Amino acid sequence: MTGKLGNITFYADDPPALARFWAGVFDYPEATWDGPLKRELLASGLSEADLAHRGLAEDPEGVGPRLFFHHASEKKDGRNRLHLDISATPGRPPTREELEAEKDRLVALGAEVVRMVDQSWGPWPETYFQMRDPEGNEFCLQ
Repeated sequence: MTGKLGNITFYADDPPALARFWAGVFDYPEATWDGPLKRELLASGLSEADLAHRGLAEDPEGVGPRLFFHHASEKKDGRNRLHLDISATPGRPPTREELEAEKDRLVALGAEVVRMVDQSWGPWPETYFQMRDPEGNEFCLQ
């Protein structure tokens, strides 16, 4: 049997707010702890307070990644050891205008631009924005 990606989990100071940011990045609907999921989580032993310190961003079609947000016990310190690369135009390289427009959209959601990288790896051009989410987690927009 082979493994399959379940969640990408973030520790966060404000998990619900960070979940809303990443839901906006992927154009997911805002997730709430209600209905059958909430009943299942409460039945498993979580409390209302536990749910208030967690967040979820999930593709309703089950195609894109599911992101889970858990309350951090301490502040983030230093660089991420892992980061996400976000495609501005999935399936094809973006034009400079499309990349700029997507960068502007993410900034409006609360992201911060660290720098633009415009370089080549031999014959392959590489243009992307290095960014941070509202809690300082690094990601790249390509």
